[in-house]
Amino acid sequence: MLEPLRHFLCVAELGTFTAAARHLHLTQPALTASIQRLERSLGGALFIRGRRGAELTAAGQSLVPHARGALVALREGERAVREVFGAQRGEVCLGAGTTAITYVLPSAVAAFRRKHPTLGLQLVERGQDALKAAVLDGAVDMAVVSGPLPGGEFLCDDELVLVHAPGLDGRGLPFLTFPKGTATRALVDRHFPEARIVLELSSASALKGQLRAGLGVSLLSRRIVETDLSLGRLVLLRKKPAPIRRQLVLVHRGLERLSPAAKALRAVLLARAGA
Repeated sequence: MLEPLRHFLCVAELGTFTAAARHLHLTQPALTASIQRLERSLGGALFIRGRRGAELTAAGQSLVPHARGALVALREGERAVREVFGAQRGEVCLGAGTTAITYVLPSAVAAFRRKHPTLGLQLVERGQDALKAAVLDGAVDMAVVSGPLPGGEFLCDDELVLVHAPGLDGRGLPFLTFPKGTATRALVDRHFPEARIVLELSSASALKGQLRAGLGVSLLSRRIVETDLSLGRLVLLRKKPAPIRRQLVLVHRGLERLSPAAKALRAVLLARAGA
């Protein structure tokens, strides 16, 4: 039925069987036979042939919007199926900073792998500024960054705390922190502009090692230092400033530009938002 509907619309739009047959790469008798089959199935004539070509009957005019709707629905169905098959064998690249990639994403990644075992997933660890640039230039499909940001989709809140080794007076200690271009460093520069920064490290584990050795104080996500705090290897600064919190958000270049695989990962991440 769908092919005759396509033929019917072509005749209706072009106005003659000759022009429609040429457009459809059919012989005119083949096109005529297709239209006649459609007319028999519907129980009446759809065209009146005359000197001016093929004119729609009242029945034909009533069929036009429904025929168009049927073909649109078919195209949408085909696209949906292609996206499903594409999602089953696609690949997605997700960027994130140290906190997210180490302490926030593992459970979501595991859920994604269970739900979509045939998909490829690449995780890229970079600083905040590099992640934003990577999203814009298409180097990664999506990224988890510090927010709020326009267009960012909320994933979770993140509390940051000042920590140092036990037995030290936290007042006046130098700062250990991440390099410029990272979200945490931006917060240090904003909230502690007078901080005496003596060491920059890209690794959270390396930072904690230096902190445990008594080299200074650092502003870190509570997620990063939770175990060290519970074991007494690090302590919170006694004179705590007002709580410093941020959002972790998912950013991308727009839903219409995400691949089926990227959409599948996004759905898993948002479903677990706040968990």
